[in-house]
Amino acid sequence: MLKTIQAGLLQPEHVDQIVTLAGWVDRRRDHGNLIFIDLRDSSGISQIVFDQVLDHSIHLSASLLRSEWVIQVIGKVRKRPDGTINSDLKTGQVEVIASSLTILNESKTPPFYINKEEDSDELLRMKYRYLDLRKPKMQNIVNIRHKAVKFIRDFLTDQGFLEIETPILIKSTPEGARDYLVPSRLYPGKFYSLPQSPQQLKQLLMSAGFEKYFQIARCFRDEDPRADRQPEFTQLDLEMSFVESDDILSLIEKLYYDLVKAITPGKNIKFPFPRIPYKEAIEKYGTDKPDLRFGIEMSTVVDWAKKTDINILKTIISQKGTVKSLNAPGCGNYTRGQISELEELVKTSGGKGLMWIAISEGAKSIEELRDDDIKSPVSKVLKLNEIQEIASILSAAPGDLILIVAGPGKIVNQSLSLIRDHLGTSLGLKDPNSFEFAFITDFPLFEWKEEEKRWDAAHHPFTMPLKEHLGLISTDPSKVIAHCYDLVCNGLECGSGSIRIHSRKLQEEVFGVLGYSKEEVASRFDQLLTAFEYGTPPHGGIATGIERLVMLLAGTDNIRDVVAFPKTQSFIDPLFDAPDYVSNEQLNELHIKVNATET
Repeated sequence: MLKTIQAGLLQPEHVDQIVTLAGWVDRRRDHGNLIFIDLRDSSGISQIVFDQVLDHSIHLSASLLRSEWVIQVIGKVRKRPDGTINSDLKTGQVEVIASSLTILNESKTPPFYINKEEDSDELLRMKYRYLDLRKPKMQNIVNIRHKAVKFIRDFLTDQGFLEIETPILIKSTPEGARDYLVPSRLYPGKFYSLPQSPQQLKQLLMSAGFEKYFQIARCFRDEDPRADRQPEFTQLDLEMSFVESDDILSLIEKLYYDLVKAITPGKNIKFPFPRIPYKEAIEKYGTDKPDLRFGIEMSTVVDWAKKTDINILKTIISQKGTVKSLNAPGCGNYTRGQISELEELVKTSGGKGLMWIAISEGAKSIEELRDDDIKSPVSKVLKLNEIQEIASILSAAPGDLILIVAGPGKIVNQSLSLIRDHLGTSLGLKDPNSFEFAFITDFPLFEWKEEEKRWDAAHHPFTMPLKEHLGLISTDPSKVIAHCYDLVCNGLECGSGSIRIHSRKLQEEVFGVLGYSKEEVASRFDQLLTAFEYGTPPHGGIATGIERLVMLLAGTDNIRDVVAFPKTQSFIDPLFDAPDYVSNEQLNELHIKVNATET
């Protein structure tokens, strides 16, 4: 080894020891006779002192050093002189007096600072990712990811699970997104697919008799670019036989609680995690992934709207739309500009507009409201008692801002959900030290695709319906509730799972509602359906995103921060300049002709 100890591990007990360190020059400070070098490696930083009085030649060599040069230093550890202790540094009580310096490699000036946590252009950071990863912040995130994955492996192993790898090259099967296809050289015209998930494979493992399976699985989805997605990602994939939903939820609840306590002990987390039915989540928060660190719940106010003289609300209700409202506490003094920001969120969701009622902070109480206590574009239409009524419904108080949105249910929920999230941020209600986990349960089995005029699986087609809803699958799919659940935290979906269908007849019935032809079913799912005929046990599982988990643990909202070598939002790899063209020779070997033109 070129070092005897890591730079970040030096402590007072090492005083008077001769040590060998190796790493990068983080900073150089020239004080004339003394040159100070902050030597950085993956463990941290130690201060190295080059004293001209003690050794002129080594002091001269140290004067040549620049940031990111790779060096080896031999020297004696000593306590720092009085008044020079650095309490911000783990090694701040000691320093090394250098007696030997070896330059292992020089460095060009980096395109951005390594030793400063300032924001750099993200594209530049990704192009030089090997430099970006040297930053302490990025080193810490990679370490957190390692610890999280190790904890998961150890926890599940202790629970009797087997880690089993499944193939990366599989057959193309529909799972909600496009597949990445891999052409076969040996079988011209045929293709493998990269797995969107190991869904069918883990169900087949249940049929094979492995009652507790898990895998830290790589998954690939050719989706349209989104800021919070990567085309390849990692998930904890887990499946169990002879279980019910609560067995899986209780296991994941314990895993995540223990993991958070072990890796981020300073964070607040509640146990057990609440179970919230999907319908309730949508009603209260407008989304199935609510941020529960703060309240601000929505209320349906259709009955109230019907009693007012606001004709547009009555028209929307007659067209089977809805009217919902929420109270923004302490926002009654919002400026026109601040209200415009909220109106833009409604427009973003496809809504027509936002109705608002500001209650003066100077009002005595809601019961004693006067006309001059109200500011609203509809104040001339609304009666005082009607304002008092909606204020009572929302538990509003003087100084609050009542917000109302009307329209199709989906648009209204999305609009108010965005507003709620915006308020949570702007009012400082999102405690960064709290993890508010919850399970969203009882999802619909099917969802109607209006543009395509067909039913689609709300999660995936392998989900078991509630027993009491089996008779509705073919007669009234809209009413079928599934044994399905999502794990959410702080407004982020962390995972999704379900109890699975294990009957061929039932699975074929679900495929029929989804519009799959018999030929498509036979081509893509025969292996699974056939297995169901050979005693496949009841089973269920969940898949949780490793990147989403690490984002929470590391306190970042950028998924690219938690991937060692990520793609851009447009799914481009700036480091390797991928995707890229390949040679005609390679294409000919694969019997592929490309029609696309270079852009």
